Amino acid sequence: MGEKSLRNRKGEENGKEDIQSIQSHDPPTTNLQKQAKLFLFRSSVGLLSGISMIVGTIIGSGIFVSPKSVLANVGAVGPCLTIWAACGILATLGALCFAELGTMITKSGGEYPYLMEAFGPVPAFLFSWTSLIVTKPSSFAIICLSFAEYASAPFYPGCDPPQVVTKCLAAAAIVVITIVNSLSVKLGRNLQNFLTAAKMIIVTIIIVSGIVLLAQGKTGNFTDAFKDSKVSLSSIGLAFYNGLWAYDGWNQLNYITEELKNPYRNLPLSIIIGIPLVTVCYVLINLSYFTVMTSTELLQSQAVAVTFGDRVLYPASWVVPLFVAFSTIGSANGTCFTAGRLVYVAGREGHMLKVLSYISVKRLTPAPAIIFYGAIAIIYIIPGDINTLINYFSFAVWIFYGLTVLGLIVMRFTRKDLKRPIKVPIVIPVTVMLVSVLLVLAPIVSAPELAYLYCLLFILSGLLVYLLFIHFKFDWPQKISKPITMHLQMLLEVVPAEEATE
Repeated sequence: MGEKSLRNRKGEENGKEDIQSIQSHDPPTTNLQKQAKLFLFRSSVGLLSGISMIVGTIIGSGIFVSPKSVLANVGAVGPCLTIWAACGILATLGALCFAELGTMITKSGGEYPYLMEAFGPVPAFLFSWTSLIVTKPSSFAIICLSFAEYASAPFYPGCDPPQVVTKCLAAAAIVVITIVNSLSVKLGRNLQNFLTAAKMIIVTIIIVSGIVLLAQGKTGNFTDAFKDSKVSLSSIGLAFYNGLWAYDGWNQLNYITEELKNPYRNLPLSIIIGIPLVTVCYVLINLSYFTVMTSTELLQSQAVAVTFGDRVLYPASWVVPLFVAFSTIGSANGTCFTAGRLVYVAGREGHMLKVLSYISVKRLTPAPAIIFYGAIAIIYIIPGDINTLINYFSFAVWIFYGLTVLGLIVMRFTRKDLKRPIKVPIVIPVTVMLVSVLLVLAPIVSAPELAYLYCLLFILSGLLVYLLFIHFKFDWPQKISKPITMHLQMLLEVVPAEEATE
């Protein structure tokens, strides 16, 4: 007993020394920090997992929700299918731009390190501020709410599930996904691979059913496919707005660049294989929808995939909401896996609470960042308005997509010294940037609302936060956060991971 107590006391003293060294101005490298440093070098995501991450993150709730909105904006089958294909092309072009950035600046965190390198800390902070508080948690919340609606639908036939049920189910999904990704990178990756396989089953079922129906001559809805179309600049912009929501996630691998095996090869290959695969699936799924539904019927459907299942797969139509639930939960898992890295990188740069950049000693995962991200997402579930969240999300995210691609163009002239293993033709980033401007302005011009102004003001309010807490570095926030950081370190068993230097 005496030896055991002595060992425990020595362990506690060593733990205190580690925490004190972490808080000192010139901390020595402890064994805990050496273990945490391995997180930066643990390249555990290969080509197959990279493709799985892209496909699994993109194919979520969007393809089961957005077809109705895209069709409503263009009014006919022909323009609708064209928009879906064009959205895939735009997503591929945008991802290729991000591939150049990701192989040129091999840091996790997506747009954050690219904006930091191109424009300095202020735009980078505004991106992290907007992403961490608005776009990433709201996206997580939207996907989990969609999962909850499809998962609860079979238990409430003929009526909508109660809001309290869907919100509690969505919150439970967020908690489970957060725990899984906090426990292990490998566990989160394996779950992603399984859910991607599951969602490809429902995608295959819908596509094969559609091809069979087409072979049987169900082509009446494709006659005069462009008749009664209402094509204008604003309608095309809004159609892209909704279609691209279904493609969102095309840049997710850039959030985990440091964890990719051989990123110079696997990042562009994952993009070139993954996004065109998603595009083909989306076009074929929409073709399948139109084999059994006219434009009017599709617009009147409350859940397009469920209506398709009722007409084609009955009495086995129950498989549709089940596998759609798998699809959405897989997308949510992929989003959580990557967005936690953004919080980690922003915290590492001193743009968020420092504890958010710490790494679990036992699990080697950015557990504080992932837990923070999940907590904010649960807050967004309380209002539970999916459409409003989508509008806020899309408006804000395309501002920074455009700004990031502009940074790529700028660095072609200002940072010629940077090594570029991948270099896309300049016309590609110019095209993506111009489309981004269109996507930001389209909803304001066609349907101006104060919501977009509030969103813009919220983004700019990050400047005030930056000045008060980052630029001037007042002492009182440090005095408050220091004991909180220390207690969270002991509770979560986390330490800072030293940045890899060569």
